[in-house]
Amino acid sequence: MVKIDLGGCSSFVKDAEYQNYVNKALAAFDTLQNEDGAGNDFLGWKTLPVDIPETLVAEFEAIRDEWKAKGVNLVIVIGIGGSYLGARCAIEALSHQFIRPEGVPQVVFAGNNLSEEYLAELMDLAKVSNTAVVVISKSGTTTEPAVAFRIFKEYVEQKYGKAEASGRIVAITDAVKGALKTLATQEGYRTFVVPDNVGGRYSVLTPVGLLPIVLAGFDVRAMLKGAAEEREALLVKSADNAAVEYAAMRNLLHSGLGKAIEIFVVYNPKFTYLAEWWKQLYGESEGKEGKGIYPASVTNTADLHSMGQFIQEGSRVMFETVINIENSNRSVVIGSDAQNLDQLNYLAGQHVNHCNAMAQLGTKLAHIDGGVPQMEVSIDRIDEASLGAIFYFFEFACGISAYVCSPFSASRATRPRPRRY
Repeated sequence: MVKIDLGGCSSFVKDAEYQNYVNKALAAFDTLQNEDGAGNDFLGWKTLPVDIPETLVAEFEAIRDEWKAKGVNLVIVIGIGGSYLGARCAIEALSHQFIRPEGVPQVVFAGNNLSEEYLAELMDLAKVSNTAVVVISKSGTTTEPAVAFRIFKEYVEQKYGKAEASGRIVAITDAVKGALKTLATQEGYRTFVVPDNVGGRYSVLTPVGLLPIVLAGFDVRAMLKGAAEEREALLVKSADNAAVEYAAMRNLLHSGLGKAIEIFVVYNPKFTYLAEWWKQLYGESEGKEGKGIYPASVTNTADLHSMGQFIQEGSRVMFETVINIENSNRSVVIGSDAQNLDQLNYLAGQHVNHCNAMAQLGTKLAHIDGGVPQMEVSIDRIDEASLGAIFYFFEFACGISAYVCSPFSASRATRPRPRRY
């Protein structure tokens, strides 16, 4: 379950001010739960953790097993924004950073840029691989994924023939309309639906995110279970509800203290794409009508040697939300050295994770002392269940926060962006 610590904000805000924003967040909680605010036709994400049927997961696994039997070792997932960020976040967080297990395909992403070199180099990889494609688009006409799909559809058809290609291409799209749906029907692709009542940036727990995660070899049942348990906790209306606390404090820091930038901080490079997913979720949800908190991110400790100076001593326009991972999945202990030229023998016998935790603590104290409030959001470890929980936590908190931010136009939290999907 996700936990939140607001202690790093206590010296910046008064209790009465915070309580005022808690009351606003609780009112927004009611609006979100009652589904009687603007944008209530895009709240299907709320029940996804308990709505996804076992039969759907079994279909994903059947495709995984079929492609494995064919020797597929490269899956190209084509999509942009919410159509790829959640899946990429989960896969990068859960994967070994340097070794791919035998029998598990490499899952790569396309359609999220218009770089000719990127597509050409991906084609180089496809030519030496056994390739399948997942294309994700509500309309099928969004420029970046449409360009990429045209290129790789042609390649797969030429390499394997049209009949075989139809079994190597899966489309995740609208249930009844759109260019991609029409093409999928014509060509006989297997299709899964992007629900009409779920915006793209909330779609990680739909086929949009779940199918690529399954293809990469991970357990989406555990992810959905983690999200369902987090949902159960967040459905309790309380001032101690972690989503209420987060929404209340970030809006107080913004409106009350003029903190216009929220920096999402991770201390594990596996979570770099969690930050990218979070930036889209909050940037698109709240960045409307001249309002919203600007979402930025850093990956520490690397960025302490680049952005660290500005955060500690630059313009006082920011606050931080730090993701704390309580336990490491691996163990590396620092050894002793007879010469001790690097003067690190005082760390001998310590786990590297201990050093990371001390860097995190020292940075927290320095940044608070420098005028940067800090919230800390904690999970137990990086695994499927914790990822499901943190996905749902930030989605639910975003729904509350956007109603607090703009109570008379809360559709900002859930409605699709004005541009194409």
